[in-house]
Amino acid sequence: MAMSKIIKAEDIAVELTEAVKDYTEEVSKAIDKEVSSTATKMKREIKDNSPVDSGDYRDGWSRKTSKRDGETVVTIYNKDKPSLTHLLEFGHAKAGGEGRVPPSPKGGHIIPAYEKYVPKMERNIEKIIERGG
Repeated sequence: MAMSKIIKAEDIAVELTEAVKDYTEEVSKAIDKEVSSTATKMKREIKDNSPVDSGDYRDGWSRKTSKRDGETVVTIYNKDKPSLTHLLEFGHAKAGGEGRVPPSPKGGHIIPAYEKYVPKMERNIEKIIERGG
């Protein structure tokens, strides 16, 4: 059983501030962990479903984590052939403007991974916030 703590009236603001700080840190750590875990799964699925020609494209997938305005941002990108991602995912105009090259026959490999993992991550983050970490 948790023991009660007697707080003096003049210390209430300090105690509340400390409790909010602890809550915020726990929630932030749990969200960072969820974002990182989701990014790892997405990168693996994108790589596994990438078309293979020479193998450079498939092996080029990487991820970068940064903080932006207090939020953890993970970018999954292809470091070896970055301009190829859009062309394979969406197709492109043929040289000379005569028609289009369709998307990769393997189908999209980036958007399906996003659609599979991001909604679940968002639900998990909502639960983290509700639980307080």
